[in-house]
Amino acid sequence: MTLPPVIITAHVEADDMQPFDRLRQAHFPTARNFLKAHVTVFHHLPGQRLAAVRDILVKTLLVRASFPAAVSGVQHLGAGVAFKLESPELQELRAELVRRFGSWPGPQDLQKFRPHITIQNKVSRAKADQLFFELKSQFEPGTIRITGLDLWSYLGGPWRHEGLVSLSDQEGQPQPQPSSSGN
Repeated sequence: MTLPPVIITAHVEADDMQPFDRLRQAHFPTARNFLKAHVTVFHHLPGQRLAAVRDILVKTLLVRASFPAAVSGVQHLGAGVAFKLESPELQELRAELVRRFGSWPGPQDLQKFRPHITIQNKVSRAKADQLFFELKSQFEPGTIRITGLDLWSYLGGPWRHEGLVSLSDQEGQPQPQPSSSGN
């Protein structure tokens, strides 16, 4: 039996994601919108490695503090729109995880990492153009706070939350785990 692939997303403060969630609800095709706004860190890790992936995340995140990511612009995806993120800490964390995961990441995860928050996808070019120019004209840079990594199983559309591994507020001091991720 093949287990569903594992996805890893950045866990972002709920207040920080709320504006992106609203935009996603308004602009993502309803029939395809199974998720709240999110920042995908890994798209496809082997499902049979879920426990090992979680162990690696715990060991890696234990000695790291939560960190900011700059929302630096609006990005056209061709069939949708996203907000670009810039974070040296997220880039470095992901690079370390790529090394630790070895051969597990799929081809998409071996490409250059360009973190973003997708708010629209799988629409016509004209519809994407309209939203892109609208958001670009209103864009103001901001910051979100990354406080951990969420593990998910991909269920062919919907995702099932498998757990949260928190970053620490101070080195070696893990943040309290929320009882529900809300994602």
